[in-house]
Amino acid sequence: MMSARKSFERRRFLGNFAFHGSASVLSLLFLTPFIVAFLASFRRGAEASSPPVPPWPMNGVSFDAYRMLDTFGSGIWQHMLNSLIVSLGTVVLTVVISLLAGYGFSRYRFPLKNVLFVLLMATLMIPFQSILTPLFIMFAKLGLNNSLFGLTLIYVTLQLPFSVFMMRNAFDAVPKEIEEAARVDGVRDIRLLTRVLLPLVMPGVATVAIFAFLNAWNEFLAALILLSSNDKFTIPILMTAVRAGRLGSINWGALQAGVVVMIIPCIIVFLLLQRYYMRGLTAGAVK
Repeated sequence: MMSARKSFERRRFLGNFAFHGSASVLSLLFLTPFIVAFLASFRRGAEASSPPVPPWPMNGVSFDAYRMLDTFGSGIWQHMLNSLIVSLGTVVLTVVISLLAGYGFSRYRFPLKNVLFVLLMATLMIPFQSILTPLFIMFAKLGLNNSLFGLTLIYVTLQLPFSVFMMRNAFDAVPKEIEEAARVDGVRDIRLLTRVLLPLVMPGVATVAIFAFLNAWNEFLAALILLSSNDKFTIPILMTAVRAGRLGSINWGALQAGVVVMIIPCIIVFLLLQRYYMRGLTAGAVK
């Protein structure tokens, strides 16, 4: 009996060791590019201008790359502010609109409800690159070209199909008895949505917010086409100038510093909302 128990514990230990060991190796592989970029961003002058091999500073730690990064375009802080305005605006508008639309599709009955939802989901099959030209023409007529607000509207439009789908699933996972009990107690409409249902669908809201922020923060093509003023460029546009270099000379230290600056807000947002993330992705899967 004891030998069988020891054999079982040994197999369990070996299984756990193999699982955690494999997970650690895979995690290290995924983290390696970020570690390389982080270390290479602290190399000094001439060393920073050479490709990051090896990535760690050989002549001491320096912040020259970050100071050099601030000399491109209108400065890193201005471009970070532009990206932050666009990203936060995209998150707020996407969450508010998808919250209301998801609640409507989940709880209300109206003509052609399923048809409208299918049409909304069908827009996911259209590559947004194919509609950038008509969007550019339409925004030019509306005076929204070269505007951070116009760029925010484009990002919200691109995020809405997925976000409405997520929020509808999140509301579907909430038992209707809770809503009925709140109505019996006299809670109606917006108060019902914000005070009773919103805390219950926070995993879905957090998931929508994460995807909206990451996509808006890292998006390049729409910003490149819609924006034309240097002082309104977002960080991905700035990084093209850093990547092109001056007179064909690429400052690899500044490039790696830009990568680090772009990564940090994404990590912060994900860490703040990660406990809701997995629950939000599986909302509505089991009823």
